[in-house]
Amino acid sequence: MDNRQANVLACIDGATLTEAVCDHAAWIALRLAAPLKLLHTIDHHHETAARVDLSGNIGLGSQEDLLEEITTLEQQQSKLKLKQGKLLLQAAKGRVKEAGVSEPICCQLHGGLIASLIELEESIRILVIGLRGQVHDNQPKQIGAKLEAIIRSLHRPILIVNEAFKEPKRIMIAYDGSKAVDKAVEMVAASPLFKGLTCHLVCVNDDEATAAKLLERAAEKFSAVDDIELITIKVKGKAKEALCKYQQQHDINLTVMGAFSHTRLHDMLLGSFTHKMLVNSNKPLLLLR
Repeated sequence: MDNRQANVLACIDGATLTEAVCDHAAWIALRLAAPLKLLHTIDHHHETAARVDLSGNIGLGSQEDLLEEITTLEQQQSKLKLKQGKLLLQAAKGRVKEAGVSEPICCQLHGGLIASLIELEESIRILVIGLRGQVHDNQPKQIGAKLEAIIRSLHRPILIVNEAFKEPKRIMIAYDGSKAVDKAVEMVAASPLFKGLTCHLVCVNDDEATAAKLLERAAEKFSAVDDIELITIKVKGKAKEALCKYQQQHDINLTVMGAFSHTRLHDMLLGSFTHKMLVNSNKPLLLLR
């Protein structure tokens, strides 16, 4: 995949976090000089299911008329969803253009979000999505119903947005020495997205000697980088609590974590360090693969 042609893809659905998703995506696109695509999907699955359920309860004498009426209502509902989606994309396009993105691409697809993202995966450079969609809007301790499946399905960086946009100045890498996080460190060191920022490389480990060795190894990957200020920190305690506390104390704007294999990530989300970070960090989380 040629990253110069790949899109920053922002998923929008009209939920409370939609504006924040647009703002974060615009910032990334401008930093990377990458095209920005705004995606809205229309899932008709629930309409079809409702029709099947309703038709099964219709009496013999009126079945034909009622089925015809249901079909008409479905068509009207589909047209309304299509119009709402177009208006949403139009508003999002105006917002990212105000942020400086000159030619955003609007895309409306029929079908489920997960299937649509898998189909578009080869053209995605970074996916930007809200922590919660409309289903869990205004439920701060919930994550989106489809988010776990999206993370497990895609092999692209995913920025999960959970607050209004604030231009990042300080990022944090949660470092544990794993291969996935080593890869994340390499990507941060090499990407123009993080140039000029301060990077806090934080290792949570009660064994100070082990933490020091891990951080030394990770810091070597920044040895040739002169436009990222690197701070290495050893922290003790439980990972989730320690990292969230460090975020607050040092005003971290963005946390970077390595993603995991499908099975491991599934376990983590259900089990769940990643899940706890998503729910409790109150800061955007960038998962790198």
